Amino acid sequence: MHDLPGATTASHSAKVALPDVARSPWWELARRMLAALAILVGTMLLVYFDRAGYRDGNDPPYFKVDLIDSIYYTTVTLSTTGYGDIAPVAPHARLINAFIITPLRIAFLVLLIGTTLEVLASQGREMFRVARWRKKMGAHVVVVGYGTKGRSAVETLVNNGQDREAIVIVDPSQLALEEAHSDGLAVVTGDATRREVLRRAGVQTATKVIITTDRDDTNVLSTLTVRQLNPDAWIVAAVREQENVALMRQSGANSVITSSDAVGRLLGLSSMSPMLGSVMEDLLTYGEGLEVAERDLLVSEVGKPPQSLPDQVIAVVRDEKVYRYFDPVVTLLARGDRLIVVRPAKELPWAPRPGTHGEDTSDEE
Repeated sequence: MHDLPGATTASHSAKVALPDVARSPWWELARRMLAALAILVGTMLLVYFDRAGYRDGNDPPYFKVDLIDSIYYTTVTLSTTGYGDIAPVAPHARLINAFIITPLRIAFLVLLIGTTLEVLASQGREMFRVARWRKKMGAHVVVVGYGTKGRSAVETLVNNGQDREAIVIVDPSQLALEEAHSDGLAVVTGDATRREVLRRAGVQTATKVIITTDRDDTNVLSTLTVRQLNPDAWIVAAVREQENVALMRQSGANSVITSSDAVGRLLGLSSMSPMLGSVMEDLLTYGEGLEVAERDLLVSEVGKPPQSLPDQVIAVVRDEKVYRYFDPVVTLLARGDRLIVVRPAKELPWAPRPGTHGEDTSDEE
């Protein structure tokens, strides 16, 4: 969601913002054309019923105005053409022209010209925005599915520094479109198992793809399609059933999360040890208590055992492989290592975060 400026008055803090009503451009155009037609017919009837106050200069010697003359006079008057062959001569007819027909003429022109300009401007503006957005796309994140899991994944990415403009949602539902737009995210509406939909989301240039729909078969097919379009993307996929993990990995997913098993294990831990369950929940909650994070190894930490560092190291990433902190391979930390640590979610005076105060990292030359 967009950052909101701090309110300085009570009125600002209680500001109400209503969502825009989405309507088809053709519906809007038809509505305005009908309004313009209503003005045209109403003005024509006004002139016709008051035809005795008008004079037709092209109809001597009677100069009478009939229905056809009323239609003609109305069209040329509202369009500001005004040939002057039919003109009001009675005082009341002139007053009607001044205070009724002239405002109707202005409203008629505003409806027609305003509609045309609005349609052209809105379409041009939207095309420009999309073109500019596509030029900026690259090294972005695509999230397939914007349900509970998708929203949580996006929130975690944003809280860890991911630019909201570099996240694209792919989801077929109108509800997901509205929620993602309210969160300030770009959305491609469509089925993520289709190549064209994924291409519109820029999957071929994305660095990460997160797949979180509620169906395992959809997730598998989406993973296959993403992997074909982008062999280098890091794909994280969710599955509901443990038996589908192997199939998901064979489809090209780099990391697979079993949602039902994870929830089940957390429920089991909480039932056996409420305190252990609360700690696990704390680790999964961003911004409070403890957090699990990955960070660079600092120059001052090279050659030290993992257990001696200020952070609680639980794993070491070396040569794209993950080793537990007790593995003999990582008894001493080496240049280029990355650390998986448990640390306070917020930096505290007694537990400063390494790497956040300008320290040199071990992978710098």
